[in-house]
Amino acid sequence: MVKRAPAKRRPRKAKAGTRGLAPAESILEQLDGPAAEAAAVVEKSGGRLIAAYKEPFGGHPVLLAILPIEAVEPTPFQRDLSDTHHKRLADVISKTGRYLDPVIAVIAPTQGFWTPNGRHRLAALRRLGAKSITALIVVDREVAWQILALNTEKAHNLKERALEVIRIYRGLVEEDASRPESGFAYYLEESALVTLGVCYERAPRFGGGAYHSILRRLEEFSDEPLRAALKVHEKRAAMVLELEEKVAAVVSKLKERGLVSPYLRSFVVARINPLRWIKGEAPSFEEVFKTMRERATKFNVEKIKPTDLAGAAGPPDDA
Repeated sequence: MVKRAPAKRRPRKAKAGTRGLAPAESILEQLDGPAAEAAAVVEKSGGRLIAAYKEPFGGHPVLLAILPIEAVEPTPFQRDLSDTHHKRLADVISKTGRYLDPVIAVIAPTQGFWTPNGRHRLAALRRLGAKSITALIVVDREVAWQILALNTEKAHNLKERALEVIRIYRGLVEEDASRPESGFAYYLEESALVTLGVCYERAPRFGGGAYHSILRRLEEFSDEPLRAALKVHEKRAAMVLELEEKVAAVVSKLKERGLVSPYLRSFVVARINPLRWIKGEAPSFEEVFKTMRERATKFNVEKIKPTDLAGAAGPPDDA
């Protein structure tokens, strides 16, 4: 039986002015350890160190550097490049004649630097032919895995979030697959996103929004090693996609009968979802999806009327 990790707790609001460093305490007098190593990589890559300081919340060393643009690459697990977004960003930078938003960078595994949050800014500057890019270098490379948590203010849609999570997950497995999954709950946000990420990898047009709430109720991070936990997510993703094939067939039949709604998939999934009537502890993932597959197979589209869809809600079918 899979052991579940303890529930994630949000920190309480702290009293003002009780945490972190004062401005004078943020001065980094001398570089040593990982900070010195990062400074050496800056020089080796042809960059220039501009300043160093302790970031005022946690006191961790940060380097401000100008790096050759060819020395920086996006991490392989962040969301895909938006052609429209990076071109629009390039236009703005070109019109203002200034670039004032440094990317976060960490030392890459092989050479140069990774930016876990600057794919679009990097692409925009490359589009403009820039020679260099300003970067805040975080000496702890593990921050690359934490970027989802650091970027919570950015409006990722479900597909972007899920793909980013599964890419982070696979990167963690490559580094050390023996670590417990629960140790990375903070980075990965939701266990359900890992399973949905696998679904989107296998079926890019998958409508995950209809299944998200179900997976959130059924899945939690476990204390199993990452390697073993990933196999569980992959097995569950296969079950979700198997169900989606049956749901898609029902949706197609409903459309043939002239029933049109942007929420058809969500409507069908809601109709076959046994969790609607279950309070308290839910059945196992396998039991729930077995029931849903059986109900989807037996779904009688002849009984569905336009009035039944009037109150349908949830994520649209392309979400």
